[in-house]
Amino acid sequence: MDVNQPLSLLAGLTPAQFMRRHWQKKPLLVRQAIPGFEPFLSRAALLKLAAREQVESRLIVQKGKGWSMRKGPFAPKSLPPLAQEGWTLLVQGVDLHEPAGHALLQQFRFVPDARLDDLMISFATPGGGVGPHFDSYDVFLFQASGRRRWKIGLQKDFTLQPDVPLKILQNFEADEEFVLEAGDMLYLPPRYAHDGIAEASVGVNGKPADCMTYSIGFRSPSKTELASELLHRLAEMGEDAAEAQAEASGAKAARKPARPQPMYRDPAQPATETPAAMPAGLAAFAGQAVREALKDPLALACALGECMTEPKPGVWFDEPEQAWNGEAAKAGQTGVALDARTRMMYDSDHVFINGESYRAKGADASLMQRLADQRHLAARELRKAGASAVELLGDWHEAGWLQQIGHDSSGDANLHKA
Repeated sequence: MDVNQPLSLLAGLTPAQFMRRHWQKKPLLVRQAIPGFEPFLSRAALLKLAAREQVESRLIVQKGKGWSMRKGPFAPKSLPPLAQEGWTLLVQGVDLHEPAGHALLQQFRFVPDARLDDLMISFATPGGGVGPHFDSYDVFLFQASGRRRWKIGLQKDFTLQPDVPLKILQNFEADEEFVLEAGDMLYLPPRYAHDGIAEASVGVNGKPADCMTYSIGFRSPSKTELASELLHRLAEMGEDAAEAQAEASGAKAARKPARPQPMYRDPAQPATETPAAMPAGLAAFAGQAVREALKDPLALACALGECMTEPKPGVWFDEPEQAWNGEAAKAGQTGVALDARTRMMYDSDHVFINGESYRAKGADASLMQRLADQRHLAARELRKAGASAVELLGDWHEAGWLQQIGHDSSGDANLHKA
């Protein structure tokens, strides 16, 4: 993506300008961000999606001052009638199930993939909403059809209403108010309070228009969450390395015995009258163990990449319909395209895909980086891949992580499991 190209999606700003002026700083209202947009899911198709076991969905109903919330899946007859006002259906992760949803998400890849999360669709009857609230992440609120009135504000009081199943602000104060029509979009930074209420409207065909709002959300892990995940992965890496060392030492046992892993020892521990007190030596040993785990920057980079590309719970991949054709790939007769559910990233030393990491260097590393950025490789690009890169792509194909595609309109691979 050319980040210096003005986009109607960003009210004529370039992605570079938007990131400097608005990202995590202030809201942006965009009239006709996508002119003439047609929802890629009808109301009936969205309800059908919400009925599937593997799709995350929620039903929110407001009656008077009371709120109720139920989690899906929802049989069509279990939803309130369309004539009933004040209810909302939220369907999460639509980009994982609908190719058009995945394609829409690609328009926002001027933000790093490590931050881009998912596409949620909200269908609401007139008066429907989820109450005044704030999100801990950035969000683009795109009005796909119908009309929604948004009130937004820089909230100072984040006290929540008690005894409700949603995180609704008790003392919401709005600074601005906008009505979004089909094609309009509103960007909000984290913790910017907002309240969106669906309004009745008529489409260009003269019939009542469904209020559908597409929310493009972003990942924003907390320090605690990230530290917990990284330490867990570093510990697993340490165990794997120890097992590999033990196996290698086993083959050489006749020449040199295996070096044991350091264990906690306390030969100077005196008898204690306070047995429940934590030994200072154990605390020091634990601190040293953590520092040792964090000492290797490549190990930390691996853990971070694996963490950020780990598929969400409930995501699985389909077996390929056809076997991998390595000869066709080498001959420049086929390309590859990542599955919509695949998360692929890289750094200067690694390629990460779906929670796995590979050391990478040379021409094949550049090719894999291009695959991650473009999410596909044309046949003319793939023919440049070395033999081991083609083999690795074949493994990913067999796992369902990418597809081999037909004819498009540096030496051996330097990649191995990290």
